[in-house]
Amino acid sequence: MLLFARISAVAALVLGTVIVSFAPASAAGVTATFAKQSWATGYTATVTIKNETSAAIGSWKVEFDYPASTTVGAYWDSLLTKSGNHHTFVNREYNGSVAPGASVTFGFNAAGTDDPANCTINGAACTGGTPPTTTTTTTTTTTTTTGPPPTGSLPRKVLVGYLHASFANGSGYVRMKDVPDEWDVINLSFAEPTSPASGDLRFAQCPVAECPNVESEAEFIAGIRAQQQKGKKVLISIGGQNGQVRLETTAARDAFVRSVGAIIDKYGLNGLDVDFEGHSLSLNPGDVDFRNPTTPVIVNLISALRSLKSRYGANFVLTMAPETFFVQVGYQFYGGAGGGDARTGAYLPVIEAMRNDLTLLHVQDYNSGPVMGLDNQWHFMGGADFHVAMTDMVLAGFPVRGDASKVFAGLRQEQVAIGLPAAVPAGNGFTSVADVHTALDCLTKGTRCGSYQPKGVYPNLRGLMTWSINWDKFNNYEFSKSHRAYLPR
Repeated sequence: MLLFARISAVAALVLGTVIVSFAPASAAGVTATFAKQSWATGYTATVTIKNETSAAIGSWKVEFDYPASTTVGAYWDSLLTKSGNHHTFVNREYNGSVAPGASVTFGFNAAGTDDPANCTINGAACTGGTPPTTTTTTTTTTTTTTGPPPTGSLPRKVLVGYLHASFANGSGYVRMKDVPDEWDVINLSFAEPTSPASGDLRFAQCPVAECPNVESEAEFIAGIRAQQQKGKKVLISIGGQNGQVRLETTAARDAFVRSVGAIIDKYGLNGLDVDFEGHSLSLNPGDVDFRNPTTPVIVNLISALRSLKSRYGANFVLTMAPETFFVQVGYQFYGGAGGGDARTGAYLPVIEAMRNDLTLLHVQDYNSGPVMGLDNQWHFMGGADFHVAMTDMVLAGFPVRGDASKVFAGLRQEQVAIGLPAAVPAGNGFTSVADVHTALDCLTKGTRCGSYQPKGVYPNLRGLMTWSINWDKFNNYEFSKSHRAYLPR
């Protein structure tokens, strides 16, 4: 743990763990200490505020400076304001009071490698006393521990589950802290817009009337932090069946970036899941090339996602959960060309634009009509064959609307997971555990394939997604337990 301050030039050159002490042993007061877990281009910081006085404090404010080369992204358990390179963190309503001898923490992600400088806590030095005129530096030869980044880094095989955080939906409410360890990515469902074209997204926990066992906001945030400390990624999912989001204007785009960022920052989340359904995405007449879209709702969404990615850095988790209608049906139809539905294939330009920043694509292989595969045969949901055909399409790639000059290239294997319902009531197209494992064997091993023969073998297929964690509990955790055992991390 490092006290906030500038590290001396000599200490900064020493490889290993560097501990810099500025406070005399007898110093007492309110202190703020800083620890970090680093990765290649940044780190996660944990700030511990300790009350070493004999009286309780009712609030705290930590201020410090960064050089321009280091920026703060996501943060949690505090509120942040910035003025140039000066950062001010203040307590939330649940962690401002600190009893004598007690401590509280907050944290943030930093892009860059510099440590904060010129730190104060409630206007006094973060060390709790006046620094001595000399600096004592202690070094060890232990290599600095640099664990995986707090976002972006996922296990080799993952289970992704949606958590009904804002509603019950008949399956029962699951508290954040009670999400089983089988899950690797937890998508909070859902943030929805104040109106379809506003771009202003809001998220609220399930009301007590609908979810009598809902936890308090403080407990909810503590649950998120506990899951993250176990290596889980917690994302905000936007849209869903009822949340139509149409970014028709640049003002809506900017509101989207602002409001989604506010949700991520408030809860200290690892990223964003785009679950646009219904009429959120469609293509205007004449917009026929998925590589160069012109429709405002598409162009503005791409711009917004790029802005969020830039704001939070390379380790921001970005996932998408389109329906087959918006992706694989693009093999036959694209937008309204030829008199079709303007929504067909409408996710393709977004996936294409973000393919280098996309962590996971998990198409919903459910609530789907029949879809033509690369074998030019119709495939129907509910069995292994459907999942093999749909997954092969996004891994092998396909000509959009049959045009050999406009080929959607396959995604990397580790970017793709298969989307499934967790129980019969969760959605049309429930697939038995045995059939899911048959599909996985065909795709990852080239064995047990049925009538559809995939274009390749994909041993690094990332895993499975389900709607939902709540429905999985309703179904006695069949999905998570059976598939976790089949897909070891």
